[in-house]
Formats: sequence, structure tokens, C-alpha cells
Amino acid sequence: MVGGGEWTTFIPGSPFDPELFVRSAQVHALCPMMQFSASPWRVLDAEKQQIVRDAVALRQRFAPMIVSLAKETARTGEPILRNLEYNFPAQGYAAVKDEFMMGETLLVAPQLAKGATSRKVVIPPGTWKADDGTTIAGPTTITVSTPLSRLPHFVRQ
Repeated sequence: MVGGGEWTTFIPGSPFDPELFVRSAQVHALCPMMQFSASPWRVLDAEKQQIVRDAVALRQRFAPMIVSLAKETARTGEPILRNLEYNFPAQGYAAVKDEFMMGETLLVAPQLAKGATSRKVVIPPGTWKADDGTTIAGPTTITVSTPLSRLPHFVRQ
């Protein structure tokens, strides 16, 4: 879906941050709804357009999970997106503000700092498979690489 958002950002001569646009698309790929404020092909170069297409492909891989969670939410009232404290209560995760869970099994840790190429990720208890194929045993804190092309996410095994 294209539309909405702060449209004045896309007026010629206005400041535009392609990195923010890409990172936003990545985060929204693993949210219940994905929407663009502008057409990516109108505001991004070819390399960044491909990264956004990759984010859409990521969303497609998780689409069955998103639909299943939406049905479960309608039935139970539990949120689709959750902070770590919700899924792991009273274990010290209330202060984690830069990661979220989709349901009980998908941990998403987006890069929020402009220009940064790595970040720390708090991994809750359990065995987690990272988007890069590595397996991590939690609880632990790790540092992951976050080039513009990567949205770190982890699936509980």
C-alpha cells in the first residue's frame, strides 16, 4: 500500500533520508501492516529499491504467521506485536525498548541508529535461529552486524 505519512518530505528540495525509508520498510515488513508513504521506485536508487523488495519478500515468507496471529488476536485479544516483557514477564526485559516480538516466536531487532552498522540484541531464554542462520542459546546479549540490507530477526526453535 502506498499513501499516508508525511508527504511534504517528498516535495523536491525537501530533506529526504533514504536510509530511514529503507529501515522503516524493513520494520514494517514484520509488523501487522506494511505501508509506504511514497513509491520506493520514485525516491530510492536501484540498490535501496532492491533492499526494500527484499523486505517485501521477507514479509511474504512470514505472511502465514501474520495471518495466523491476526486470527488468534481476534479470538483472544492478545496483541500481535509485544515487548519482550510481555512474553517473558518478570525476567528483566521491561527496559528493552528497541526490540519487539511478533507473537511468541519471532524476535525483531531493527537498527534504529542512523549510520550504525552493528547493534546489541537481547536474546530471551530459549534456542533462537537468526536470520543469518546461526543458532543462539538464550538468555544472552549478542552484537550483530546491521548493514542497511539486514533486519536482524530471530525465530524461537
